[in-house]
Amino acid sequence: MKRLFFFAALLCLALAGPAHAVEPSERLADPALEARAEAIGSTLRCLVCQNESIEESNAALAHDLRMLIRRHLAAGDSDREVVDFLVHRYGLFVLLDPPFMPVTYLLWLGPPLLVLGAGGVLLLRARRRSDVPAPPALSAAEDARAASLLGES
Repeated sequence: MKRLFFFAALLCLALAGPAHAVEPSERLADPALEARAEAIGSTLRCLVCQNESIEESNAALAHDLRMLIRRHLAAGDSDREVVDFLVHRYGLFVLLDPPFMPVTYLLWLGPPLLVLGAGGVLLLRARRRSDVPAPPALSAAEDARAASLLGES
């Protein structure tokens, strides 16, 4: 019975799609415009949650941004114009996948450099540790005293 429950839970998780927080009242009447709005929204970061797109977020700011995107698209703006407007207004941070440019070099190169630096420090510490000489061997008297203290005969 436990196996059946586990299998059913695993199947539900596998079939679950991404969560969308878009409310029915937000949707555009034109399916093509709505698809464009969802595509744009899935590339933009929720500025409150910071780890999900505005299409997935339930935050009030994400709702406002979704409505703003739909308003711009309904007014006839292109996808690029909408994204450029939001980047101009909120900065590159609003993009889930910011471009590789001088402003974002630290963002893109920081984690690999941090891992390489930490690896270098660990390697240096390991080398220094191996350079430490081994302690001198015990004399026969010291060996006998240690054996008597440890209760060995």
